[in-house]
Amino acid sequence: MSERVSPPEQKSRSAAVEVKDRPTARILIIDNDPGHAEVMAEALEREGYRCRVATSGPEGAKLIREEEFDVIITDLVMNEIDGLDILRLAKQEQPEAEVILVTGHGTIQSAVTAMREGAFNYLLKPLDLAQLRAVTEKAVESVQLRRTNVELHRRLDETFGFQGIVGNSPQMRAVLEKVKRIAPTNATVLILGETGTGKELIAQAIHQNSPRKNKPFVALNCAALSENILESELFGHVKGAFTDACADRVGKFEYAHGGTLFLDEVGDMPMATQIKLLRVLENGEITRVGSNDPIKVNVRVLSATNQNLEALVEEGRFRRDLYHRLNVVSIRLPSLAERAEDIPILIDHFMKMFAKKHNKHIKGMTPAARRRLQMYSWPGNVRELRNVIESMTVVDYDGILDVDDLPEQFADGDARRTDANNVSLAALVGKPLEEIEKMFIAETLRATGGNREEAARLLGIGERTLYRKIKEYGLS
Repeated sequence: MSERVSPPEQKSRSAAVEVKDRPTARILIIDNDPGHAEVMAEALEREGYRCRVATSGPEGAKLIREEEFDVIITDLVMNEIDGLDILRLAKQEQPEAEVILVTGHGTIQSAVTAMREGAFNYLLKPLDLAQLRAVTEKAVESVQLRRTNVELHRRLDETFGFQGIVGNSPQMRAVLEKVKRIAPTNATVLILGETGTGKELIAQAIHQNSPRKNKPFVALNCAALSENILESELFGHVKGAFTDACADRVGKFEYAHGGTLFLDEVGDMPMATQIKLLRVLENGEITRVGSNDPIKVNVRVLSATNQNLEALVEEGRFRRDLYHRLNVVSIRLPSLAERAEDIPILIDHFMKMFAKKHNKHIKGMTPAARRRLQMYSWPGNVRELRNVIESMTVVDYDGILDVDDLPEQFADGDARRTDANNVSLAALVGKPLEEIEKMFIAETLRATGGNREEAARLLGIGERTLYRKIKEYGLS
């Protein structure tokens, strides 16, 4: 005969239980009948699970916001906050967790509603404890399988991320594919992209995957130096060439002989220096400042800029012939907003990196903090995200990165966006609900870079529902 929960036969959880050998999972049980909740908890603790019990909807909602769980088992009919409210909150705050609904008032409509909103399963009272254990085990397996897949993809990204470049979006896959094709050649490459998108990282990847990888990789920022100092840095100088030239000095071209020279912010290079750089690219010779003796160099030149070089050419601020010399092959790096689906991967990558660097034990990040980071516009791109995660790691004290660990200016930015959103909401008044829903789905897809799984999580709906809405509104 199968076991069933019966209030007169409630047992005390204080008794010793035999724990089976299985991966530990955290279970939250929410039921306004304390006795029923305790019996369910005891039955699951005997299987080796760690259980928390809440005897009201508000208490359960508070625990969902404060702690992490693998499975949430909730009664459907409760005062103040019912089971469907708990389900929606869980999908919003802890999208990886599975939710099982339990009720003594089951109807076909309530079951359909629960499953449509993303419930893992739907059980009827009086509860069969064997069935409860079996369904919970399947829910835990589902969560662990999903996390294993995420971890596997993360490890693959770390292993095959191509010289530290992390990303799995279509935009970054296209960039890496191009890098792999051009790296073995000697072609000059112009890397385009906003500040903070990782242009030097791409240049290093090209060098490390080229025949020159055992030779020097030398980087120089053209915007940080005056014209005279820049020429000395590039080509070197001889003793007495200028006031402070007290000895001969080897320039970056000579030092990088056989290897790669990376010229960052090349759009800021003075016109006189551009002429000399063009001569080097054409005949492979440099002349030190203050000398007349040419020196042969074999250097591959990679350059980068966040400016529009074509516009600078038209304005007469950049030589057209040099532009074509540098732009044999070009790579444009997407902004972080354009590759938003890479944000979760980058967050985990930087958390791991800075936890090791600062000797901190970081167990993870709360769903609320992840959501805040996912929805941010990131004007500073990957560099800004990197700095934010490092800051959060340094100030954290409990091993879980949360919204209170975010930098102050980040919170101010959220306040500004909230004000802007309040203004925008006024424009929605009077519009049909279907049109508003379409707008929100389209905007969420844009914010996640087209990642439908992440968009469904942010919208608090199932992926199937999202796919149906996308087809219905013609958003594909």
